Amino acid sequence: MTLNPQGTIVVPRGARTLSTKPPRKFRTDIQALRAIAVGLVVLNHLWPLRLPGGYVGVDVFFVISGFLISSHLLRELETYGRVRVSAFYSRRARRLFPAAFLVLGSSMLLAVLFLPYPRWITTAQEVVASIFYFENWMLAAKSVDYSAATASASAVQHFWSLSVEEQFYLFWPLFLILGAYVARRFRYSLRTVLSIAIFGIATLSLAFSIYVTAVWPQQAYFATPVRVWEFAAGALIAVSGARLVRPILRNAIAIVGFLAIIISSLTFGVDTAFPGWMALIPVLGTVMVIWAGSGDGSLVHDRLTGVPVIQFIGRISYSLYLWHWPLIVVAPFVFGVVPTAPYKLVILAVSLLLAWGTNVWIEDVWKQRQGRRTRTKWKGFRAPVAGMVALSLVALLFAAAGSYKESKSMELAAAGAAGPCYGPAAVGNRDCGDPFSIEVPVPDMGKENEYWHTPEECDTEDELLEAGGPAICDFSKGGSDAEVVWLVGDSHAQQWQEAVMQTAQERGWILKYSYRGGCPLVDVPLVSFNGSMLDSGSIEGCGRWSQVVRDAVEADLPDRVFTSTFAVREVIDDGSGAPQTEQYSSAFARIWQRWTDTGIVVYPIVDAPLNGVGRSVDCLSMNGATPRACEVPRTQAVEFEPVGDVVRRLGNERIVPIDLTDYFCDDVSCFSAVGGVAVYYDANHLNRLYVRELTSHIQDMVD
Repeated sequence: MTLNPQGTIVVPRGARTLSTKPPRKFRTDIQALRAIAVGLVVLNHLWPLRLPGGYVGVDVFFVISGFLISSHLLRELETYGRVRVSAFYSRRARRLFPAAFLVLGSSMLLAVLFLPYPRWITTAQEVVASIFYFENWMLAAKSVDYSAATASASAVQHFWSLSVEEQFYLFWPLFLILGAYVARRFRYSLRTVLSIAIFGIATLSLAFSIYVTAVWPQQAYFATPVRVWEFAAGALIAVSGARLVRPILRNAIAIVGFLAIIISSLTFGVDTAFPGWMALIPVLGTVMVIWAGSGDGSLVHDRLTGVPVIQFIGRISYSLYLWHWPLIVVAPFVFGVVPTAPYKLVILAVSLLLAWGTNVWIEDVWKQRQGRRTRTKWKGFRAPVAGMVALSLVALLFAAAGSYKESKSMELAAAGAAGPCYGPAAVGNRDCGDPFSIEVPVPDMGKENEYWHTPEECDTEDELLEAGGPAICDFSKGGSDAEVVWLVGDSHAQQWQEAVMQTAQERGWILKYSYRGGCPLVDVPLVSFNGSMLDSGSIEGCGRWSQVVRDAVEADLPDRVFTSTFAVREVIDDGSGAPQTEQYSSAFARIWQRWTDTGIVVYPIVDAPLNGVGRSVDCLSMNGATPRACEVPRTQAVEFEPVGDVVRRLGNERIVPIDLTDYFCDDVSCFSAVGGVAVYYDANHLNRLYVRELTSHIQDMVD
C-alpha cells in the first residue's frame, strides 16, 4: 500500500487488504500431513520392505510447501501490491539454514568418527552440493554413471529434496510477481491471472515429468522441473480461493485424500515408474486434505490428526528429516552389525531426540530472531552466508583428510603385496595357514581399487564406446605379428580388464574392448537389471550396443575374445519362458559358436560370486581383523552360472572357460577377503588389486 498526496491509503489495482479478514487459524491438518510425510520417509528408510512406497512422503512435503509459500506471497501481493523479495529470501534462509548447517557439520563429524575414509571425499563433495542446494543435480548426474550407481549412499544425500525445494523458493516469488504485473497491466483479477499461470506451469511440468520418467527414470526422480507441478498443485489451492462449505463433502474429500497417501506408500515400490503419472495419487491426496481443511468448522479426522503426538511429530518434521538419514548411514559402523529391528528402534529414538532438541534450540530460536529482523532486508543474509563459507571450508579440509588417508593406504597395500601370502597366493599354500582368516590391513576401497582404471596406452572415445565401437590399447610396440584380442561384455567383463591388460602388455597384444554397464552381450532383449524393470529406451539401447559389438568382433576376426556377464542379475527374455540359465546358455552358444567358426578362441570368464548377498557390502570395513565374519554359504553366493552349461553343450575346444571360483570360495563358503586382500570393490564388482593378483592364474588357463 502507498499514500497519495492527500494522505489517503491507495490499494494497487487487483489488490485488497487483509484487515477485514479474520486472523489465520492454525492448520492442525497441515501439521498432521507433515507428520505423515516425515513418518513415511523415515519408516521407508528404516524398513524399506515393510513400507516400500514411503518415499511419497517427499511429494506430500512438496505440495505443502507450494501451498504455504504461495499463501504467504499472495497475502503480501494483496496487502502491499508487491513482494518484499529480500525479506522473503532472508526468512527462508533463517528458517532452513541453521538446522541444515548443524546436521551437515555433524554428518562430517560422524563420517570422520565412523565411516571408512574413501567415503570422506564423497561426503565432502555432497556436503558442498547440499550447502549450495544443488545436491539433487549431483545425484541426477551420478544416476547415469554406472560406476557410481553401485556406490554406497552418503550421509547427506537426502538433501536432494531440500535442494529441489530451495530452487523452487528461488524462482517462485519472481513468477508470482510477474503474474501480479500482468494482472495490473491488463486490469485482470490477480487471483484469476495467477490461477491460470500456475495451472499452465503445473500442466507443463507434469507432462515433462511423465516424459522424463519414461525415458530417463533415474534422472527424473531428482530433477527440479519434474517436481515443479507438485509445488504448483499446492499453490493452486492457495490462489484459487475455492472453499468447500458442506461438511459431509469436506469430510469425504479429506478421508479419501489421506487414504490416497497411505495406499500409495504401501503399494508403490522400487519398480514403480516414479514420479510420472503415479505421483498424481499422493499429490492429489495431499491437495484434497488441504482443500477440505480450508473451510470453516472441524472435520471428523481432527480428533486423530490433532492429537499431541501427531502435532509434535509435525512440528519437528523438518529436523527429523534432517537427522534420521545420517544416523541410518553410520549405524552399521557404530553397532558393528547390519541394524536389525532393535537397533532401528534405537536409531528412531535418537532421531526423535535430536530433532526435538534442534527444533527447540535452533529452529525456534532463529524464528524469534527472524521476527525481530523482518525489516533488515539483505542484512539478514550475513549469518547464513558466513555459515555457508565456513562449512565449505570444513568440507574442503575433510576431503583433504580423506585424500591423505587414501594415499597412506595405497602405500600400505603396496608394502603388503611383496608378501608370499598376499591375495590368491595364499590359497593352497600350507605355509600361509587359513587364507580366508588373514587380517586385512586395507579393507576400504579407494581410487587405487577402481576396476575401471585403464592405462595411458588405451585410446578411448566415450561416444564411440557408447555406440559399441571398441577402445584400442596397442601394446604391440609396432610388431607386425601382434595378436588382436578383444574384451567385451558388461561391467563384469570390465572388472577383469586389469588382468587382461597386464597380460596384453606382457605379450605385446593389440587389445580392443567395449563395455556397457548392466547390458549382457546376447542376441535377446534384456528386460530387467538388478531387480528393476527397464524402460523401452534402455532395452533398445542395450540391444543396439550388443548387435554392434557382435558384428564388430566378427568383422575384425581377432585371435582371442575374453567375455564375462553379470547374468545372475540381468534378466533376459527370448520368449521361450525357459529358466534364465537355459536362455543364457542358448544365447551364448549361438554367439560363441559363430565366433569360433571363424577361428576365434573364446575365453568366457565365469562371474565371481556375489558380494552383497548374505552379508553387508560394508562387512569387511567393520571386520578387517576377522574377515571370516563376512563369509557366506557358497550355495548362496553362487546362484547360477551358464558358462559351464555352454561348454558341456557345445564341446567346442575353441571355447576355453576361465573359472577362478576357488580363489573366492572353499567347498563350503565364499569370502570377502583372501590372503589379507579385499576381494570386492563394491556390491558386485571386484577390487582391481585383487584382480591384478589373479593375472598369473588367468595366464595359466590361457596358455
